[in-house]
Amino acid sequence: MATCDTCGNEYDKTFTVQRGDTTGTFDSFECAVHLIAPACSHCGCRILGHGVEVEGAIYCCANCARMTADGGAEHELVDRA
Repeated sequence: MATCDTCGNEYDKTFTVQRGDTTGTFDSFECAVHLIAPACSHCGCRILGHGVEVEGAIYCCANCARMTADGGAEHELVDRA
């Protein structure tokens, strides 16, 4: 049995996820998300979709990007067209 890198659970149905040169072993998708998914630069929630990237920072939505904007193009961001 393998051990989950996030919670330490020993489980017979673990899976691995490779991101670049790093590989992680997990017992659930929740544990994989907790360790691998990027966090929003404003609210800290884990980003499971595409997110919004502004000047090298990633946000979960256009609203979070606008909340930390300094008057730049981020104000034009919308979650829906």
